[in-house]
Amino acid sequence: RDHMSAFYKTIDEIKDDYFDGMILTGAPVEQMPYEEVDYWDELCDIFEWAKAHVYSNMFICWGAQAALYYYYGIPKHMMDDKIFGVFEHRVTRSHSALVRGFDELFYAPHSRHTEVLRKDIESNRELRILADSPEVGPHIIATDNGRQIFILGHQEYDKATLSHEYFRDV
Repeated sequence: RDHMSAFYKTIDEIKDDYFDGMILTGAPVEQMPYEEVDYWDELCDIFEWAKAHVYSNMFICWGAQAALYYYYGIPKHMMDDKIFGVFEHRVTRSHSALVRGFDELFYAPHSRHTEVLRKDIESNRELRILADSPEVGPHIIATDNGRQIFILGHQEYDKATLSHEYFRDV
């Protein structure tokens, strides 16, 4: 970190800056109510700051669920069993620039104990489901303007990540 210290800044150092994009990923706290997460208030401050200071936001896994809750009041729901594995998805809005180039059917890993419900997303006029799975539900959700992107799975995983998570959990 010492050789990289010039690249690390505190929120106070960037609070007046503007950014093209921000990626907020998950945390192993998904089974806790959001308000009980130690840093929930700070995360809410970041969500609020991002409204005016970040052009496009990508939220992944728990980060996506937390952002859907913060911005749109969409709750997460505990599942009876953990969703774990690689699942088939279908692009549902092929005209969206965010999924241009995707095959109509594609596979993506998931590893989570909670879900957001399709009906909650569909009842919000600002959100669109771009990719969906009959087994694990919505996967890619976005606003029409593409400024908020929510990915409930883990397309960023490499070939060994899901295996490491499985053995960690076992």
